[in-house]
Amino acid sequence: MPQDSPPRAPRKTPPRTAPRTAPQSPAPVRPHKQPRLWTWLLLPGTLWMSGFLVASLLLVATLALGTTDPLGNPRFGLNFDNLAALADAAYSTVLLRSLGYALITCLVCLAVAYPVAYVIALHGGRFKNLLIAAIVVPFFANYLVRMYGWSVVLSDDGPLLKALRAIGIADGDTKILQTGAGVIAGLVYGFVVFMIIPLYAAMERMDTSLIEAGRDLYGGPLRTFLFVTVPATRQGAAAGCVLVFLPAMGDFVSAQLMGGPDQIMIGNLIQDKFFQGQNWPLGSALTMLLMAVLFVGMLGYLRRTRKDEAEAAR
Repeated sequence: MPQDSPPRAPRKTPPRTAPRTAPQSPAPVRPHKQPRLWTWLLLPGTLWMSGFLVASLLLVATLALGTTDPLGNPRFGLNFDNLAALADAAYSTVLLRSLGYALITCLVCLAVAYPVAYVIALHGGRFKNLLIAAIVVPFFANYLVRMYGWSVVLSDDGPLLKALRAIGIADGDTKILQTGAGVIAGLVYGFVVFMIIPLYAAMERMDTSLIEAGRDLYGGPLRTFLFVTVPATRQGAAAGCVLVFLPAMGDFVSAQLMGGPDQIMIGNLIQDKFFQGQNWPLGSALTMLLMAVLFVGMLGYLRRTRKDEAEAAR
């Protein structure tokens, strides 16, 4: 009988190798066109706003050197009497009062906005957007209407003073309107939202691990807030102060509705010169004085922002 032949080992096939291809030269890098696109998109709005701003400033600046005729109509000219009149002690007092009211408003808005922004940003959870909307949406109402409503709340027979008298904190002679405190209360109510939003955005970007590390280093929550949270959100606080200071400095509605003759601000003087005193050149000179003060404040903010960016880049 024939013997069975041993099984043959399977034939090994050599592994297939990928076909060699000639090395390709790298594709040429095309220039990035996105910045140019954004530049073209921003150009129309920038030209529109800049054109009106420059035209209005030139008009006010030239009118500040003008005069008025016997009928009160403004006439362009080259008269420096209006600029010299700004050295009057009455105008200096009103300017300093406006500056003081605006600075106090910034401080009060910081004290009010920091806890609100802190709670919403770090403890708001899924209700963050709802809480921000609850703060922002009421401010869509007309500013004058809101100030009228606030003046009713702060009036002598308003609900606030009634509640304070009921618990014995205030008496019958206590007043809020026709005082500097009433003007500041109106300014805070009108512009506090401009402080909350930048602080909220800054705290949203802040690394929460810094707060946990600060608790280990400083212990109490107050020291952690002062030495960790405040320095980490100082850019948001600076932006909020600018957004509050600029409109508060030139505001006239709060002083008109909640102040008295001793609480008028520079915005009230400008309004009076344009609409009641029929002295547009002097009103224009006061406007240029206000613009100069605001420009100095804005320049200081820009320099501080540039310094912070340079320190962060190191």
